[in-house]
Amino acid sequence: MIIGASSLAGSIYQLKHEVDSIELYIPKMGLYNGSKLQDDEFKKVYDELSTSSALTSMHAPYFADVDTYPDDLLVDTTIMDDKQFGLMEESINLANKLDTRVVVIHPGKIHQDRYKSFAKMLDNLKSLASTASDYGVMLGLENKEGTDTNNLCCDADELLQAVEEVNSDNLGVTFDIGHANLTCGGDNQKLRYFANRISDYVVHMHLHDNYGVWTEDYDGDLHQAPGKCMIDFSILEDIKGYRGIYNLEVFSIDDVVAGKKIINNLKV
Repeated sequence: MIIGASSLAGSIYQLKHEVDSIELYIPKMGLYNGSKLQDDEFKKVYDELSTSSALTSMHAPYFADVDTYPDDLLVDTTIMDDKQFGLMEESINLANKLDTRVVVIHPGKIHQDRYKSFAKMLDNLKSLASTASDYGVMLGLENKEGTDTNNLCCDADELLQAVEEVNSDNLGVTFDIGHANLTCGGDNQKLRYFANRISDYVVHMHLHDNYGVWTEDYDGDLHQAPGKCMIDFSILEDIKGYRGIYNLEVFSIDDVVAGKKIINNLKV
């Protein structure tokens, strides 16, 4: 089992002593000045990782309507312009340089018409998958939380429809069990069905806990350590043959340590 954690939880130095893999959260690592990548800052990350045996995954820029997310790095995969395609190709290129296992990407938002938005997103995902193929990089399309009704690809069927219609060897699924729990309303039986439905397509995982209900804070997407709320993480045992990273998407080293105890007890 390969256990990873997001760079949101701590420094590379801290994480490489706790986990096997580090997910580089590109929009929030101080690598950019506005929308321009700072080569010297990336070199610092590259050099620090080169002295470690830690594997990497990567989280590409995405859309977030919160004050803490940099406006210059917003990417909505439903509506993309040259700047946004450039940002995404830059992440894919960095992943190639770091020999990163998977680059996580978000589905798009719904703009008035769901079907037109989905179709536009598919076109953009096809372009991104083609770019990923050129660089030899795997993309993992993440399921989003159904408590935000403007999200595409919250339920398993729509997520799989997107991946199947793109039909690329360089696009699979990032299974975010916390988001799926919110979509399933905290019902572990529905969550188990969700996991089994997508199991053949999973190339990466995001692990965190919540109570399966909407709240004013981030639509219920609390990103607590596994074991702190109510998700039955043994559901992950149903995803047979998975050999990727079990990435803890939490916000502190303490939560990484707590989450590891839960995940290490899984029979996978």
